[in-house]
Amino acid sequence: MTVVDSRIQADPNAAGRPHAIVVGAGLGGLAAGMRLGAKGYRVTVIDRLDVVGGRGSSITSNGHRFDLGPTIVTVPQVYRDLWAACGRDFDKDVDLRPMDPFYEIRFPDGETFTARQSTEAMEAEVARLSPKDVPGYRRFLKDAARRYVVGFEGMVAKPMHKAWDTIKVLPTFGLLRADQSILKLAQKRVKDERLRMALSFHPLFIGGDPAHVTSMYALVSHLEKEYGVHYAMGGVQAMATAMANVIRDQGGRVRLGEEVDEILIKNGRAAGVRLSDGASEAAEIVVSNADAGFTYTRLLRNHKRKRWTDRKVRSRRWSMGLFVWYFGTSGTSDMWKDVGHHTILSGPRYEGLLNDIFIKNKLADDMSLYVHRPSVTDPSVAPEGGDTFYALSPVPHLGGKDPVDWTQMAETYRQKVQDVLEEKMLPGLWKHLSASAVFTPNEFRDRYLSPFGAGFSIEPRILQSAWFRPHNVSEEVPGLFLVGAGTHPGAGLPGVVSSAEVLGKLVPAVPPMHITEDMREAAE
Repeated sequence: MTVVDSRIQADPNAAGRPHAIVVGAGLGGLAAGMRLGAKGYRVTVIDRLDVVGGRGSSITSNGHRFDLGPTIVTVPQVYRDLWAACGRDFDKDVDLRPMDPFYEIRFPDGETFTARQSTEAMEAEVARLSPKDVPGYRRFLKDAARRYVVGFEGMVAKPMHKAWDTIKVLPTFGLLRADQSILKLAQKRVKDERLRMALSFHPLFIGGDPAHVTSMYALVSHLEKEYGVHYAMGGVQAMATAMANVIRDQGGRVRLGEEVDEILIKNGRAAGVRLSDGASEAAEIVVSNADAGFTYTRLLRNHKRKRWTDRKVRSRRWSMGLFVWYFGTSGTSDMWKDVGHHTILSGPRYEGLLNDIFIKNKLADDMSLYVHRPSVTDPSVAPEGGDTFYALSPVPHLGGKDPVDWTQMAETYRQKVQDVLEEKMLPGLWKHLSASAVFTPNEFRDRYLSPFGAGFSIEPRILQSAWFRPHNVSEEVPGLFLVGAGTHPGAGLPGVVSSAEVLGKLVPAVPPMHITEDMREAAE
């Protein structure tokens, strides 16, 4: 069933404006729609789901609302800049709450590490675990700050589709030892194994193996210190809904429950889309927020491709899969007082588990978990007296030689997750369960059309970053642009929203008075 918002108002000038179609209403697609609407385009966003947000959408079960994907909001300035580009005030549309502490890491030996914004508080945590590592931690923070200037300020929101854009930063990358992994950098700076994990795990939140992705990702520690960690009241779904409302207020359309089957090519350029019901929609430009791999292998399946062939897409290193158990509890709001909004349960192995997931594509017997308990901050996510949780376990994607059969394994693995939670964190959990749902890599493949069920598209290794990723301006088809996790700068909320900022720098604005054919051609 097609869902079209009834508040859409006819724009008397729409007929004279070039049409831009955005495939996918994930955060990247919605940000793209906002940017294009602000530049004067007549925007249509189309998504096969019945709700906006993509991986940032939510589901409700027995009174519990579950954020399905991202939960941690960092770098709020990225969103404020997006809203400002549309003449809007982000803070009037979204209620963003700072979190402090950010999260707690629980180690197998019973020790903890509480991450906070204060440098002094962080140094105190380091000193409590390993006093001799405080000087090394300070050096790590300096490493992070230098990488932030180059990797975030210098590259994230800039187009990287020209090889020279990447080549010119290579000398600086060499000085910063970007060839070294984030785990190697942490091992160089601190000796305590727990601190090495605490300083290097962040790439897992964007699908990267800390043992192999570049040390440039140390910049995340600087981002946390400078900008903090936040939660959007109502969840990331509330942010997505606010973004869709901006598009509608601009005169654009958000069409849900419709599936784009193919990107149409006419005279060698993108000319619109064909839907799964056979209907076609013409456009001057097309922006795909579908996974880059899916865009090329499925939506452009009838177009001869030079770079992103099916074989090339299959040969990329893909991010890990995710097993996520969403569960609600009743009568627990006064229980588990030591469990906050964000908790990481570190398993008995760190490097060994990473190797099983990313290199061996093997489902390990042990696990590490990220546990989200938003009800301690946002009472609206659970019935009165209850809690809403999700527990996420990184697992192999489906592209290995012997992928996990999740149709057979899902309940067994869910029970293992529950057992770990009962033992380490939530004693008596089984007595209070009131809602339950599970997403495996199968759901990521089928719901989000993610190749191999990967949680974060192409893994952000150094030779799969910047120019080496699928470009924001398609290498295959003029008039086609890409946003989202699979293109530059990559996965994560700041990344996908920044990909739309890159788009805004590649697509010209529409002159306010009238559109000539030459102006239409300029949009190519």
